[in-house]
Amino acid sequence: MEVAELWRGLGWPLVRLSLTISLGLLVANLIEALNWTRAVAKLAEPLIRLARLKDVSGASFSMAFFSGVAANTMLSEAYDKGALSRRELILSNLFNSLPTYFLHLPSMFFLVVPFLGSAAFVYVGLTLLSAILRTSFIVALGRVWLPPLPEGCVVCRLDEAAKAQGARTWRDALRISIKRFKKRIGKVLTFTVPIYILVFFLNRWGVFKMLEGFLAEHAGILSWLHPKAISIVVFQVASEFTAGLAAAGALLEAQALPMKQVVLALLVGNVLSTPMRAFRHQFPFYAGIFKPALATRLIAASQALRAGSIVAVTALYFFLIP
Repeated sequence: MEVAELWRGLGWPLVRLSLTISLGLLVANLIEALNWTRAVAKLAEPLIRLARLKDVSGASFSMAFFSGVAANTMLSEAYDKGALSRRELILSNLFNSLPTYFLHLPSMFFLVVPFLGSAAFVYVGLTLLSAILRTSFIVALGRVWLPPLPEGCVVCRLDEAAKAQGARTWRDALRISIKRFKKRIGKVLTFTVPIYILVFFLNRWGVFKMLEGFLAEHAGILSWLHPKAISIVVFQVASEFTAGLAAAGALLEAQALPMKQVVLALLVGNVLSTPMRAFRHQFPFYAGIFKPALATRLIAASQALRAGSIVAVTALYFFLIP
């Protein structure tokens, strides 16, 4: 492997990932040091109270609309301090799936429309519905799983904590943030760098392709789909989402498949292809923010919930829409 190729494929992406994690960690620490948690938590307070989640979960939920790294860093810091239990951490991480979806919605929508035309609105609408179902499920699970919150509003408790700490200047907050950053960044990169390198070489050696090929070869379980629609699923699983979109667009343009079959095939391909790719892309920085075992559990829970919600909307679309 040439040095230039190694830099393009591994060196620069790893540098970019490390910088992103570092920036997210610094931003999260600065927000906490400045007591801005109150402002961002207030945006999500109604949902937070319904789900019986704590103030930091609300702040993380709001931050996830802008930065998933900063949102997860905020949860990790709270968990390490004992402010969140393991159960609260898992639910809070899952709770962030809705803002994470909206974070990627514009790029997904403008990618899908050129290929699918009007069918894009149906597909994107169903994925949005699945994100709403995930959030609703987490809210219901929180009410069953977690004890009631203390009386009073979420942000009022944050106000009390801020008064106890006293007002902080930007200089004080930056000093505290840098101190916390130095304490944590070494541990983060100790896990992130070797895991990212391992995933890179596993991908290069074809391990992920082999697993994706196995899924593609066993598409016989999808006999309820039109035979031509299977090709969309295979392309999406064996290659990437864009390949599935290209196949779907070609079949729609040729009027070889009705819109419903195309949308169903894309949803099925989404369920089958995303978990492996999500693990490949998320695990390196998740293992840097959380401990590797916990990172694996969080990703597995997130992907299981995501797959379940998409299966649910796929079933609704299949049985209820003629």
